[in-house]
Amino acid sequence: TFRDSSSLTAHQDIHTRERPFACQQCPKAFRDKKNLTAHLRIHTGERPFSCPQCPKAFRDKKTLIAH
Repeated sequence: TFRDSSSLTAHQDIHTRERPFACQQCPKAFRDKKNLTAHLRIHTGERPFSCPQCPKAFRDKKTLIAH
């Protein structure tokens, strides 16, 4: 069950093959803008998540936390 119709719609979108957010630098495409933004860091080399205890930096927060 879903709390509201927008939650149901968001869930249903997972099951489609539609990927409207395309990378302009390679053939990859994504279901949501957040994942495209994270992917673009591969091309730019951006590493915005810095470890406060050492000089390492990471492309995503999940990898920083695992570090």
